Amino acid sequence: MGMQVPQYWAEARLQEKFGRGHVSGRVSLTVRRFGWSDSSQSDAQAMAETRVRDAFDRILAGEKLPRNEPRVPYDAEGLPIREEIVARHGNEVITRNSYGSRCLNSPDVLFADVDFKPPPMPPWRRKQFVAAVVAGAVCGVLWHPVAGIAAFIATLILIGTIHGWWARRRDLQLGGGPEARALAPVKAFIAANPDWHLRVYRTPNGFRLLAMHRTFDPLDPQVNAFFEAIGADSYYALSCRHQHCFRARVSGKPWRMGLREHMPYRRSAWPIAEEHRPERERWVAEYERKAEGYAACRFVERLGSRDYVSATQSVQRLHDDLCSATRDLPMA
Repeated sequence: MGMQVPQYWAEARLQEKFGRGHVSGRVSLTVRRFGWSDSSQSDAQAMAETRVRDAFDRILAGEKLPRNEPRVPYDAEGLPIREEIVARHGNEVITRNSYGSRCLNSPDVLFADVDFKPPPMPPWRRKQFVAAVVAGAVCGVLWHPVAGIAAFIATLILIGTIHGWWARRRDLQLGGGPEARALAPVKAFIAANPDWHLRVYRTPNGFRLLAMHRTFDPLDPQVNAFFEAIGADSYYALSCRHQHCFRARVSGKPWRMGLREHMPYRRSAWPIAEEHRPERERWVAEYERKAEGYAACRFVERLGSRDYVSATQSVQRLHDDLCSATRDLPMA
């Protein structure tokens, strides 16, 4: 299954009751399955009916399959992306995610985000934490509970002070804090793979990488090796395999732009009921008005080779335009 973002969705339910002594050992069985289509609602319903009958028969025959499928917008293995389609640009599809931001979904142009991470806790800090617990327990048992709590808090403050000094020293050794820590594995990867061409973008909480030198199948082992080497989020890596696509948020997060209200019916699977759409559309209009004043990311630099292919260049231009990546705007 390649990347799919269907326009139409349907659901079918099949239930049967059996007499006692049925060969399956069941008294009854109920199975639900989704169907989808880019052509029509009737085609989506026909697909749902076919899928539910197939699943029903296989479960009845003893195969271990779920009786229901998750009604979620994204990251359901075996199901397409279930989000509102905002626009299509060739093979790329812009959707609106569960909290209202626009996302670029590409079947073969590789994106990856690397978030800032705190420096890892050194072994001595873990030992100090255990010492704080022991000291508090001993003081509480042998002396006084209040003294035990005081000993525990004092030890934690000391640990925090020492760890803060250690983190600052480590940042200086790396040449500058969270940004240097996040980019260090990326630069190490490029040093080992100089034929790669990566564009680097700053995000509110890290960096985004866009591979320009070639396109990739999300199931290509090279993709997973790249994700592991740069420290990409494991959930994102798994989602790419599930949805057979790469994904990048191209508009701000609502709460970073001062929108305190959540998008109405955000927990409802798309498409939402017709009577709820006016309220949702009013929220979206306000969101888009706010989003004009913010960038989703900002271009920083190129790493590696300067090679690119036309497919990646067209997606890069689309991405940079949607993100306002070259404009001097606050990031959200």
